[in-house]
Amino acid sequence: MYDLGVIHGRFQVLHNDHLKYLLAGKSLCRHLVVGVTNPDPLLTSAVDVDPKRSSSLANPLTYYERLIMIREVLLEAGLRLEELTVTPMPITRPELYRHYVPLEAVFLLSIYDDWGRLKLRRFQELGLKTHVLWEVREEEKGISATDVRQMMIESAPWEHLVPRASARLCVQWGIPERLRDMKASNFDPAS
Repeated sequence: MYDLGVIHGRFQVLHNDHLKYLLAGKSLCRHLVVGVTNPDPLLTSAVDVDPKRSSSLANPLTYYERLIMIREVLLEAGLRLEELTVTPMPITRPELYRHYVPLEAVFLLSIYDDWGRLKLRRFQELGLKTHVLWEVREEEKGISATDVRQMMIESAPWEHLVPRASARLCVQWGIPERLRDMKASNFDPAS
């Protein structure tokens, strides 16, 4: 078991497979640092291997909302606050990692596509310790937050794809309505 692990994701919206990923990471370490990527428009940049992940419609929740959601979901899953830390992690800005996450930790990740392989390579080039939780083909990935957001936009059932705390907070914050409004107005707060 590792003392300290860093795991990361956008968590836009935190769904059941995200929870599986987070719990798999926590099972390997005493303290889990959850790095929230794309924390704000200034620290969000496009990546050639997956340019859509930086769009505003793909990032409807604020960093603060995701911090609350991650914390509430993990507490609901049985973790204790002292076992986890949630912090921003500007994934496309490796030169800034030291300002946000402990570099002595093991960096935990799952790989589904070229973006995952690129992140692993970047971590290794920085000399970071890494642990791949699993690598599967993209078509075998399972739940996609893109699909969850699209279901919200279409007013289709989505709650069964997310932990109870995620569903409760999304409804409380009006995330489905926010997404529909953003889609209707082509809203882009990053521009």
